[in-house]
Amino acid sequence: MSKSLPYSMKDVHYDNAKFRHRSFSKVISQSFLTGNLKRECMSCSTGKFLMLLMILGLAYLLLTHASVPQSIAGGRGNGMNASEEMKVGTIGSSRFSRFLRKPPRLPPRLPPDEVRTSGQDTDSTWTKRQQKVKEAFFHAWDGYKKYAMDYDELMPVSRRGVDGLGGLGATVVDALDTAMIMGAKEIVSEAGSWVETHLLDRISKKGQVNLFETTIRVLGGLLSAYHLSGGEQGSNLIEKDPKSNVYLDIARDLADRLLLAFTSSPTPIPFSDVVLHDPSAHRAPGGMSSTSEVSTLQLEFNYLSTVSGDPKYSMEAMKVLEHMRTLPKVEGLVPIYISPDSGEFSGENIRLGSRGDSYYEYLIKVWLQQRTNKVGNFTYLYDMYDEAMKGVRHLLVRKSIPNQLVFVGELPYGPKGDFSPKMDHLVCFLPGTLALGATKGFTKEKAMKENLLNFEDFENLKLAEDLAKTCFEMYSVTSTGLAPEIAYFHTEDYAEDGLDGGNKSSKFVNDIIIKHADRHNLLRPETVESLFVLYRITEDSKYREWGWQIFEAFEKYTKVDSGGYSSLHDVTVLPPQRSDKMETFFLGETLKYLYLLFGDSSVIPLDKFVFNSEAHPFPILKVHETA
Repeated sequence: MSKSLPYSMKDVHYDNAKFRHRSFSKVISQSFLTGNLKRECMSCSTGKFLMLLMILGLAYLLLTHASVPQSIAGGRGNGMNASEEMKVGTIGSSRFSRFLRKPPRLPPRLPPDEVRTSGQDTDSTWTKRQQKVKEAFFHAWDGYKKYAMDYDELMPVSRRGVDGLGGLGATVVDALDTAMIMGAKEIVSEAGSWVETHLLDRISKKGQVNLFETTIRVLGGLLSAYHLSGGEQGSNLIEKDPKSNVYLDIARDLADRLLLAFTSSPTPIPFSDVVLHDPSAHRAPGGMSSTSEVSTLQLEFNYLSTVSGDPKYSMEAMKVLEHMRTLPKVEGLVPIYISPDSGEFSGENIRLGSRGDSYYEYLIKVWLQQRTNKVGNFTYLYDMYDEAMKGVRHLLVRKSIPNQLVFVGELPYGPKGDFSPKMDHLVCFLPGTLALGATKGFTKEKAMKENLLNFEDFENLKLAEDLAKTCFEMYSVTSTGLAPEIAYFHTEDYAEDGLDGGNKSSKFVNDIIIKHADRHNLLRPETVESLFVLYRITEDSKYREWGWQIFEAFEKYTKVDSGGYSSLHDVTVLPPQRSDKMETFFLGETLKYLYLLFGDSSVIPLDKFVFNSEAHPFPILKVHETA
């Protein structure tokens, strides 16, 4: 973030110029008053005349150079460097005057990494880059529309569709609010018409779906589209859409079926799967539910209760977090499995990657959503989040060697077992969550000005910035510039040779270890999500630059000419082999976050919205007037 100087450069140069001329006059006067000239010539008329003549000459020189400060003041605006400014300031001065005075002192310059690169952070540059992201979204949608419409996802290489999420047209619903935010009216019309015509029928006839995936993608997508299209409390990002009530009606029908996962369970922990056409709910194979899945439903069900006026959705979803509050934890950290039959955590595996990640994300986001709600006390959510982040810093944060990258590892066998230096790309959600939790969505500058940050907030914000750096280096360390699904970090206790990312010019090539089974890239959004949040909060343009580098790598290696973008088998080799899948979250999350990262921060502001785990924005309920 560019820091403002204590006073303007014009004032500095003007003051220095005045000081220079005063010093010059003072030195010369003292020379006359104290030197031999005074002793030998002051008594004669000739001496007096000569002294007067010299004083008049000096006065003339000073007056003829009075415009110098103005020239200097304009120097930096004209691209002059410090040495050129000094040169301008001394034009016309005598060698004697330069000898007598010291050069003017300029205020300290910002360190190189804090100075914005000239021409790299202009509004026009980012407008053009944002337009490139929008074009990528159109390309992705065109491929889906041509080859996979009606299916959940596109296989862009083989040019066909596939159902892997229950057959509810997940890409359509996931992409809908992205199109609204981008102002892509044609896609909004196409997607909205499909939802109105087909989705309700699909819901009533389809079979088993995952509670979590269906909630964050389909239910979340419908509710966000309802709000953004001008529904109750809507943002009116586009013209009032008559389909807004259609989105809400379908969301309620879907949610009523999904509620069976909660009401069928003997405990507050819901079953993992629902059969939509029955409707009925079932345990996952093995009987366990994922901790992250059951605790990543509340934003959606809370918002549905708000706009529908029916509290049943929120009541069932919030029972999960209220119950988890009572369970034993390890410094706020929890195992990745939980039983819907006993209501207890299962196993000791603690991690912030798959099956653990969004539990921590929703603790702070649900608190943000509900913190001004006068019905109920939600302080316990913030307390759980705060304790968990202390636990992360104490138990899971380490630094790599030789270059001290900060990363978050795992405890596969609990706190008494060995530490694993393994970090999923999924963990890269954490920098954004930490920053959001620290400032509550306000900019860091505003939060500091209003004295909103305590010691823990500063600690979390520092960790967020360190982890964001690591997440970016997981991209830049590979040959393709795209991150692997999983990385390991070189530590004093762990090392493997011959498993680097392929980019030998990277400073961190020896810090990051990428195993053969982990080298795929699924077009995931977590890193660009955190870059978006950190840019909004810190206003540091490096996060934009990092995001642009990632976007360029997606364009170069994952774009399929016939339409769509493909995941990759191995990011460490060139050319990379494509694995023929465009996940719905590439349109719903990755491109949305990049678009917002390069755009105006007033669009979907973080102090007024929370994004669900699939990047669908919901308004914060009953926001304080100061927010």
